[in-house]
Amino acid sequence: MDLVQRAREGDRRALARLITVVENQEPEAVDFLQEMYPHTGKAQVIGITGPPGSGKSTLTDKLVKELSKRGQKIGIIAVDPTSPFTGGAILGDRVRMSDLNLDENVYIRSMGARGSLGGLAETTNDVIKILDACDFDYIFIETVGVGQSEVEIINAADTVLVVMVPGLGDDIQAIKAGILEIGDIFVVNKADREGANKVVLELQMMLDLKGEKSGWETPIFMSDATESKGIIEIVDGILEHFTYLKQSGELWTTRRNKLEKELLAIVSKKLYTQMLQRVKQEKKLNEYLDCIMRKETNPYSVVELLIKDLMPR
Repeated sequence: MDLVQRAREGDRRALARLITVVENQEPEAVDFLQEMYPHTGKAQVIGITGPPGSGKSTLTDKLVKELSKRGQKIGIIAVDPTSPFTGGAILGDRVRMSDLNLDENVYIRSMGARGSLGGLAETTNDVIKILDACDFDYIFIETVGVGQSEVEIINAADTVLVVMVPGLGDDIQAIKAGILEIGDIFVVNKADREGANKVVLELQMMLDLKGEKSGWETPIFMSDATESKGIIEIVDGILEHFTYLKQSGELWTTRRNKLEKELLAIVSKKLYTQMLQRVKQEKKLNEYLDCIMRKETNPYSVVELLIKDLMPR
């Protein structure tokens, strides 16, 4: 029995191995993804983003437990900071969600960002496809938590939750940086803290100034995730948003737009890799480098020459 079939039949070791192959971009990764692709498209992908210290991991933990109680199958992709020594994920999120490992309905995968900007790992979209093809009903992606550069999540998730918290001192600044634009649902976590109501008012004011996203009225929930307060309402809001996307036709439109971006990114990466290999094999490269060092030419002119030589007529 091959790896894909075993993973789709619920073998967690096969699933883990499959994700590792794709994450490490091993030679057979593309074959596996091609085999699984026809089985994708059913899961709701939920992105959780926001500033560090906003309680994203605790909130994700409680949301997943609520969905599991409802008999749903959930995959979690926790994008963690990368170890400077091994290149692997520093497993902070997985430690905080350790009790979920005992839940048969839940599968957690930590991924290292590995230098990728925007809060996601390079192969996040591929791992989403694997979990989707293995019949997970919901896939949560918790971004690395760099705060103001988390906008890449919008290209991966159907529903984006932006988690804010009182007392960080940069709430409005984070909103101005573009976080406001990507949120389908806002959650003011740690609502027992002083200033929580002020954050809600600021968010509402900014949303009113911006105007609603199409026909969806962006909700703002208050929660205290450590005490499980507000969790049921947030889960209901997540499900309501997916229903809205399907009924309005936006799900088809947004997924098609994301597919276009993904397709162009794959083409770009493949062309870049192939051209880089050819440039390195190009016998003229050393001559060009010597000419640049002697200031007989410059890098910009050489780039034009290399492209002219390498591009098909």
